[in-house]
Amino acid sequence: MNTIPHTQFGLGDDMNIRDLFAILGGGFFVYTGILHFTDTEWFEPIVPAIFGSAEFWVLASGVVEIVVGILLIIPSFRWIGGYASAALLICLYPANLYMWIYSVELGDGAALSQTGNLVRLVLQLSGIWVSLWIAEFEFEKARKNLH
Repeated sequence: MNTIPHTQFGLGDDMNIRDLFAILGGGFFVYTGILHFTDTEWFEPIVPAIFGSAEFWVLASGVVEIVVGILLIIPSFRWIGGYASAALLICLYPANLYMWIYSVELGDGAALSQTGNLVRLVLQLSGIWVSLWIAEFEFEKARKNLH
C-alpha cells in the first residue's frame, strides 16, 4: 500500500512527494553535470592526484551526473536512478573527503570550513538515504535480513 501523500500539479497529474524529490534531485544532478563541462577548472582541484588527469575525471563524472539526473526525472527509470544516485554519491565522497583533509581550494580559491565539510557530509549521507527512498529500497526488510 502506497502511503505517500499525493499532490495535484495541474492538468490532473498525480505526483507524490517521492516523485517531487526525484525530479528535484534529477534536476540538480543534470545542472551540476553540465557545470562539469562549462566550468571544468572549478572542479579539477577536487580530484586527488592519484587518479591522474583531473580534467578526464571531471568530464567523466559530469557525464555520469547528467545520466543519473535523467534517470531520476523519467518515471519508468526512476528506481534505477535512485540506486544510481546513491552509488554516485558514495563513489564521489572520497573527493569530498580529500577536499576536507587537505583543505583543497576550489576553482574560485575558496575552501570549505570544518563546519562546511560537516554540513556537506550530512547532506551527502542524507542524499544517499533519499536516493534509496526514491528507489523504493525496503530499509526495514534489509535490516531484518541482516539479523
